[in-house]
Amino acid sequence: MDKVNAKDYLEKEVEIKIDRPLGTRHPKHGFMYMINYGFIPNTVSGDGEELDAYLLGEYEPVEESKGKVIAIIHRTNDDDDDKLIVSKEGKDYSDDAIRALTEFQEKYFDSVIIRWI
Repeated sequence: MDKVNAKDYLEKEVEIKIDRPLGTRHPKHGFMYMINYGFIPNTVSGDGEELDAYLLGEYEPVEESKGKVIAIIHRTNDDDDDKLIVSKEGKDYSDDAIRALTEFQEKYFDSVIIRWI
């Protein structure tokens, strides 16, 4: 399967499989997931794994969901591991809100937030 470009998903509706639900702990590093985190099935990103996604606007642990990709967190010190920012209701979130909601994991990386231009 060819690698996908995260930018191709901006402003698109996607289905997410949640493998790290809200309130669970990272299997290796032990931090807690403050929002649902998962991947887009049948994709391969730069790191050879599925394209990762944070789900905003869902306040209970879920196994899957749908939403609109409103932004991408592009890790500048880990180019192969972009994260989609998916909004359950298509609601927009400011860059500051996205940073605050994903800080539990993204604080370990340098990144920029990419949006539809």
